[in-house]
Amino acid sequence: MAKDLLEYIEFSTLECLNEAPNHGATLALKQGYREQDELYLESDTDEQLLLNIRFTHRVRIQSIVIKAIDEAKAPKRVKLYTNRPSLGFSDTSSVPCAQEIELSPAQLAKGDPISLKLVKFNNVDVLSIFIEDNQGGEETTKLCKIALFGTTGEVFNVAEIKKVGEEK
Repeated sequence: MAKDLLEYIEFSTLECLNEAPNHGATLALKQGYREQDELYLESDTDEQLLLNIRFTHRVRIQSIVIKAIDEAKAPKRVKLYTNRPSLGFSDTSSVPCAQEIELSPAQLAKGDPISLKLVKFNNVDVLSIFIEDNQGGEETTKLCKIALFGTTGEVFNVAEIKKVGEEK
């Protein structure tokens, strides 16, 4: 059963590159803040944002919610990377992403969950979210909510399954 992974985010190590002063990543991620559309994450010098989110436990991420109310400044192309603890902007062109998502204005307005490829997000310590551009080609990108849904726990290892009676 997928649940909100908010309680497993290590906020003390949260990193967001190119965030505008007073409009940082915690406003889009933290419970309470992310439910208020007037509190938002915004990019600073151009339209790109890069969030590096560490978890306190290994997680399996099943879906992501990204919500934005300013359609022209809403994220368009988003690339997700797993277990790259110090991913920087220069790495996004050379390191293959786990999944690329092209968001529609309708998905962003409703904040609908977007399913992820489970095999790529099965054993995640760090999730990096690279917002490459926005819907309207605007100078900055703005979003008011990011939520991650999945489960915690160890990875199920099929190789360790033994037939009944084969135990040593």
